[in-house]
Amino acid sequence: MKFSAIILLAACMQIYAKGHAQHVTLSGKNTSLEKLFRDIEKQTGYVFFYDQKLIDKAPAVSVNLKNTPLEKALEACLKDQALTYSIVGKNIVIKQKAAFSPPGSSGLLQQQDTLLNVTGQITSDQGMALPGATVAVKGTNRGASADGEGRYRLRVPRNAVIVVSYMGYKSQEATVKEDGPVNFALVQDTRLTDEIVVIGYGTVKKSDLTGSLSQVKSKDITAYPSTNVMQALNGRAAGVRVMQNNGSPGGSISVRIRGTNSILGGNEPLYVIDGFPYNGNPTFLQNSDIASIEILKDASSTAIYGSRGANGVVMITTKSGRKNDVTTVDVDAGYTIQSVSKKMDLMNAQQYALLYNEQAKNDGLDPYFTQSQIDSLGRSPGTDWQDLVLRNAPIYNISATVNGGTSKTRFSVSGAAYLQDGIVRGSDYKRYNVRGNIEHEVSKVVSVSLNTILTRLNSSRKNSSPGNRGNDLFSAMLMSPASLTPYLPDGSYRRLNTAYPFISNVIVNPLVRIYEEQDNIQGDRVFSNAAITIKPLNGLSIRISGGIDNLNDRVDLYRNIEPTVNSVGYAEVRTTQQTGLLNENVITYERDINQHSFSVMGGFTYQDNTTTELNASGTGFLSDVTGTGDIESAATPGIPNSRYAKWSLISYLGRINYSFNDKYLFTASIRRDGSSRYSMQNQWENFPSAALAWKVSNEDFLRNSTVISDLKLRTSYGLSGSTALNPYQTLNQLTAGNTIFGDALYVSYAPGTTLPGDLKWETTRQFDIGADIGLLQNDLRFTLDYYHKKTTNLLNEVRLPASTGYEITLRNVGEIENKGFEFGVDANILKGDVFWNVNANISFNRNKVLKLYEGQDIYGDVIYTGSLSDYANLLREGQPLGIFYGYKEIGYTEDGNLMYEDFNKDGSISAADKTYIGDPNPDFIYGLNSVTSWKGFELTVFIQGSQGNDIFNLNKAATLDLGMGLNLPAEVYENHWTPENPNAKYPKITRTLAGNMSTRFVEDGSYLRFKNIQLAYNLPVRKLGWNWVKSAQVYASGQNLITFTRYSWYDPEVNAYGGANSIRQGIDHSVYPTYKSVTFGIRCGF
Repeated sequence: MKFSAIILLAACMQIYAKGHAQHVTLSGKNTSLEKLFRDIEKQTGYVFFYDQKLIDKAPAVSVNLKNTPLEKALEACLKDQALTYSIVGKNIVIKQKAAFSPPGSSGLLQQQDTLLNVTGQITSDQGMALPGATVAVKGTNRGASADGEGRYRLRVPRNAVIVVSYMGYKSQEATVKEDGPVNFALVQDTRLTDEIVVIGYGTVKKSDLTGSLSQVKSKDITAYPSTNVMQALNGRAAGVRVMQNNGSPGGSISVRIRGTNSILGGNEPLYVIDGFPYNGNPTFLQNSDIASIEILKDASSTAIYGSRGANGVVMITTKSGRKNDVTTVDVDAGYTIQSVSKKMDLMNAQQYALLYNEQAKNDGLDPYFTQSQIDSLGRSPGTDWQDLVLRNAPIYNISATVNGGTSKTRFSVSGAAYLQDGIVRGSDYKRYNVRGNIEHEVSKVVSVSLNTILTRLNSSRKNSSPGNRGNDLFSAMLMSPASLTPYLPDGSYRRLNTAYPFISNVIVNPLVRIYEEQDNIQGDRVFSNAAITIKPLNGLSIRISGGIDNLNDRVDLYRNIEPTVNSVGYAEVRTTQQTGLLNENVITYERDINQHSFSVMGGFTYQDNTTTELNASGTGFLSDVTGTGDIESAATPGIPNSRYAKWSLISYLGRINYSFNDKYLFTASIRRDGSSRYSMQNQWENFPSAALAWKVSNEDFLRNSTVISDLKLRTSYGLSGSTALNPYQTLNQLTAGNTIFGDALYVSYAPGTTLPGDLKWETTRQFDIGADIGLLQNDLRFTLDYYHKKTTNLLNEVRLPASTGYEITLRNVGEIENKGFEFGVDANILKGDVFWNVNANISFNRNKVLKLYEGQDIYGDVIYTGSLSDYANLLREGQPLGIFYGYKEIGYTEDGNLMYEDFNKDGSISAADKTYIGDPNPDFIYGLNSVTSWKGFELTVFIQGSQGNDIFNLNKAATLDLGMGLNLPAEVYENHWTPENPNAKYPKITRTLAGNMSTRFVEDGSYLRFKNIQLAYNLPVRKLGWNWVKSAQVYASGQNLITFTRYSWYDPEVNAYGGANSIRQGIDHSVYPTYKSVTFGIRCGF
């Protein structure tokens, strides 16, 4: 009977063994058990659990097994060992034999066949998830990595000790007694914090950084809903000024890093997206796709980009997956409602009639309105044109991201839709994104990667360019009389310019601009970069990459047949195809030798860009039905035109980073650029830089300090450039025209109006000295920088005498200086159940024009028509860039007319009496971000501001242009000059008023704004039993809800002429109004 039982048991064991039918091949003499176990793991996929102390004491083993069943192989490995094994699922548990229990053995895995299921989340003590954190079983080499939400899952023996670690944080341990969740909240380890940051053509540990760099992370970028990721940087990075030129959907912004460097050239920074230098503003990126943004500011950081680094470099890194990470899905959905930041207080219908009757009286004319008409108008405020043009409008923003990875592959794929209706009726902006990042290790030596972004844009635009006297949408909205209605009784549009005999003949009905004019743009972009990386030797990396940026845009303009604006129908189609190609070849070698660490990088790059534009138009159509689809049927076809431009850039570059004893750091770089934009003798230029840094806190005299946790001093100097030329500007260009010979019309060519010159690169030399300081275990951190920049060889237009046959020529004749101070602080004020962090920065920049051609002033373009036609900005040696220049108003004459100061004392007012009247450059800019969290709640308050900058409020020009019969601000009616009110704010109401561009239009543009206030709550998904979701957060936020400013118009964040013009800055003139908004949303992780 016993024998039968033994046979039956053996049969069952054999059946069980067949269920584990795995075969292995092992060979080795005097081989450690740990190595044999690793080989078995690779061949079978099983995972070993063991006490490291037991394995370390086990004698070496000699085996020679070929295609041997797993259990037989295990028995051979453990033969004559004091160890045994058990198989549980796909896990192999190695344990001490019952007869052996040597002293010092932890006995962790003794007699423990049962594994417990442990799950949990790893966060910082601030509640921030720590994806990629390592979870290990103490005393073994087993473990796992946390996913994108900081969650992990692990099977461990009972009483096992779990050790959790994450770079920059102190490790924590916990003993597992039973199945269930074990959560960890790690505390930052100030001595170990060594974050990796992205720099040009590589990465570096933040502690080894020798240059000046600011970083903005994903959480701060996604907190602010916007069409442009750069808007999220406003106030978050020291030395970076972001100006929203207007409030239109997808509207342009201007970015300045440490001031303005060029007169004719661009002043926007270079954007580098996943390693691809991009020429333009990154409006096609989705905020939720961004992992981080690094802003390179000093020459040590930017010189590696040579001729494109003078204005700073913005490194944008999109999200990527992690190796050995579970696949996660993150969804973010938000709904935003927008409204105009404020409404202007304008005259009502009765005030309008009374004011212009007073004007008629002052001018000796009969009243325009009878008393009965005035009484009738007083029964209602009249037409509110702002309500007819503006609206509350929604934004729908949704994105989904899938991240994951295996031992050899990591990936991140996302899709997003951003759908914005503008606050001006008829305007919208719709953008759709698909992005994919994938990296795969082909072998231990070779890996490949591909980053691709696909974007589709559709937008309906409404005129957001400055207009005059009611002839564009926004000036018409503000200047149309409240006494007039938009429609006639028959439903047709009212013609405003003939409604009264005294009204402007150019004012249009603003509703015609909205509903009878279309300006639509559609764009498709493919942005892709592929690379192969070869690591043939330890420390040696060769990276070869190729990329393409292909954009296809189509703009359709159509003006309907509309008698009130004398339109017989106008159609225009513009297409643009732009293709940029990039090839980069970079070799990097890193090596540590005793106390010496160095990294050497060298490379060669080629980039070119080709632009092709086509344009067709026509006037006079029988019907509006076909829109732009039937231009050939126009009664008067326009002359088709096209444009072609191409430029290329070849570069050689190199950099060395050296560190001695982790205390003394040195960085040197050089780039040699060759550009097709310049003539042969000036095509090439070198851009070197050098930097030093001293980690004072690593010295023995500070190493054990309880106050100073981190102290690094650094300084740098270098050259970078700016390509201010358009392609072919160094060539003698021809201009096409038509010439009549006899009775025939011929195409002719004549020399252009610009004489080409021997032009050189604009070059910026920059010195920087700074310090990074951490106190009290880095709970209090400071960053300080002083910089001095000098830009020489500035391109400028020089007028030529008519005898030359040319009007102007370009010459390198200018110099500009920028110098300033930046200060940043990051403080953990409260830690524990209530966590409170405050991050703030402030930046001071002083800009000065040092040299102009023969010391001659440069004037901005004329910015108004009519009696006030004049310029407002000026460049002058010794003054800040783009100062306001005009007349100084000193009061009123006895009869209520304006008086201006006679500076030259000649008894008359002329252009010689103009003077400095304002400065659009701020004294300083600042930002403050406060984050408070408590039991799943998180309150974020972000404040941003500008101090000391002036705004030239050209919207108020109409208050002196009184011969046009335009509607005016209500305060003009309430507070204008009369004999009884001689000290009024506004002058006498008369058509003959002689006004000038003066101090009257200059206002203080300083402001403090609550840029974003967000309250979020992390739902307790485990307590709610939502096992299908890993994390869920609901949030509500408000953007631009509160603003403190003395500026009188819509919004102090305005720049009517955008960043393209370096002279005409700080002007507000009839632009698309900005908005405030409230957002509700949810973020979920699966």
